[in-house]
Amino acid sequence: MDAKTNPMRHLDRLGIPYTVHEYSGVVAGMDVASALGEDSRQVCKTLVTEGKTGRLHVFIVSVDRELDLKKAAAAVGEKSVSMLPSKELLPRTGYVHGGCSPLCLKRDATVVLDSEPASNERIYVSAGKVGLQIEMRTEDLLRAADIAVADVSR
Repeated sequence: MDAKTNPMRHLDRLGIPYTVHEYSGVVAGMDVASALGEDSRQVCKTLVTEGKTGRLHVFIVSVDRELDLKKAAAAVGEKSVSMLPSKELLPRTGYVHGGCSPLCLKRDATVVLDSEPASNERIYVSAGKVGLQIEMRTEDLLRAADIAVADVSR
């Protein structure tokens, strides 16, 4: 690993312990879990949506599950949400597809952790760069940012 990413520096500032895992050649969530040799229920993807209000909403969901857009919209008080196009990820979040972290987003956004992975003791989320995952205690992730928990997957 060359240098720390913003999410890693953020966790360091907060004194939250984490482990960085490197992988290569894959971007799809299930492939990342396999490359890490980890349970797909603990490895999460960060999905960025936009509500009818134009506000960004970020959802953290296990790679073996799908975001339920109706549940997601209800969880953030929107009439509806839609996935943010990949080309808008970098300018609006500071991250690229496959390397989007729920921590240290470029712009203010509502962040919600799905209740399924929230029940796990440990969780893996993107470190903010393709090929890097952060493993940490789930309760520490919730402490690291203003992250709500709701049932948003199927």
